[in-house]
Amino acid sequence: MKPVLHLPAALAPAANPDACRIQYGRPWCSEASDKRLQSPPIYASLAKIGIAAVLALALSATTGRCGESPELQDVLSQMRPYDGPHKTGVDTTTLTGKVMCGYQGWFAAEGDGSGRGWVHYGRGREFGPGHCTIDLWPDMNEMEPDEKYPTPFKHKDGRAADVFSSYNPKTVLRHFQWMQEHGIDGVFLQRFGVDLRHPKDYHHRNVVTANVQAGANRTGRTWAMMYDLSGLGPGEIETTVIEDWKRLVDRMNITADQSYLHHGGKPVVAVWGVGFNDGRGYTLDECEKLVRFLKADPKYGGNTVMLGVPTYWRTLDRDAVRDRTLHKIISQADIVSPWTVGRYSSPEQARQHAKSVVKPDIDWANRKSLDYLPVVFPGFSWQNLQKVQGREAKTEQIPRLGGEFLWSQATAFKDAGARMLYVAMFDELDEGSAIFKCTDDPPVGESRFLSFEGLPGDHYLWLTGKIAAALRTKGRTKPEIPVRNVDKRNGSKEAATANDP
Repeated sequence: MKPVLHLPAALAPAANPDACRIQYGRPWCSEASDKRLQSPPIYASLAKIGIAAVLALALSATTGRCGESPELQDVLSQMRPYDGPHKTGVDTTTLTGKVMCGYQGWFAAEGDGSGRGWVHYGRGREFGPGHCTIDLWPDMNEMEPDEKYPTPFKHKDGRAADVFSSYNPKTVLRHFQWMQEHGIDGVFLQRFGVDLRHPKDYHHRNVVTANVQAGANRTGRTWAMMYDLSGLGPGEIETTVIEDWKRLVDRMNITADQSYLHHGGKPVVAVWGVGFNDGRGYTLDECEKLVRFLKADPKYGGNTVMLGVPTYWRTLDRDAVRDRTLHKIISQADIVSPWTVGRYSSPEQARQHAKSVVKPDIDWANRKSLDYLPVVFPGFSWQNLQKVQGREAKTEQIPRLGGEFLWSQATAFKDAGARMLYVAMFDELDEGSAIFKCTDDPPVGESRFLSFEGLPGDHYLWLTGKIAAALRTKGRTKPEIPVRNVDKRNGSKEAATANDP
């Protein structure tokens, strides 16, 4: 395992005693400043990989990489193009004017058929009271019996608490139906490089991809692939990511999917994890080679390339490498998207960030003829994930404030000149940043979970739909969060009807 590096500079305003520092491309927070400098022994971007990366690395030490094993051949033989029904909906020819969510799709459950156990619910196969890695509990009320996977957790009335699996196509379709109902345009599907090493993990990623394709096509949403490079070692961008893209094009023909997102007349492919200063195992030269491949390869190129980069990519400090090669690589791409989760923790700080960072970023991007996709997030909490790793963290380190925090970012970034937004994330339970339906009645007992403060389970879906509507309007947006009539429960449906083809 690669040695862990300590980062020297705080990346949120020093006036905030609970300000977040960056650890592997994600915020790592603690109440005591000395504890913030203790680096977790995880070689990966916990912002997007978390426990899955650790497990993948541990497995690679004992079982080796995929290669062309019989198991891999069986996985590849099941990769096929989508041939199901298609519903015309959002405009898939442009990213401009869209609100897209990150879609992890990494959850697995005992009994879901994947054979992977409790992935991203617990560590290893252990998932029970006192040992879990999620801070929000999914709202399972709408799920049918074959979408529910019972757990050892109990609600306060004694009922068993169920969870879902991203491996289940019915549940992924339901997620896209929620997007359709609330006027959310689509998702960037995360495809983790470390999950492409071993057949069982690879198969899970392919099944989720097929589920997302079906969900987007059947609900008139759009989607695009986002590779997360976190946790990859030297040479693996070529042997893992580039080879995987060839398979996706050859075997699944994904860029010909009618729901696949295009921009500038070309399919969009995102690459996350370029230029972070957290001691990654791959180089900037390897990242540049990947960008050139995706753009210029005679058979597999011709794509619009989006790069997920550190917050301070432009100034080359704090969470970014101090290497101007990063600017060279970004200039060769088409869209730049800085990861800002944890860089500020209040509406006031978000508005200041828009003025001091986002606006100058957009000016730089405009000079280079690049599009700019800023990231917004509803809040942050990862105390259960920290607990299983032997550390303490405060519940709800970055409060949601009933949606005010999310709304403040979206409106401030729009006023700074943003024409597109990325919401992190649709289904992130581990770090408490999910916008999909979560319950206000989580299990009780040894593990603590966030509540929704009495808000409806779809509150953040509704608010994200309102953000999408606001983004497409001209002029400045009111800074006050919209008021929802929760009795009639029709606010989000009206927004979706008005803005959704």
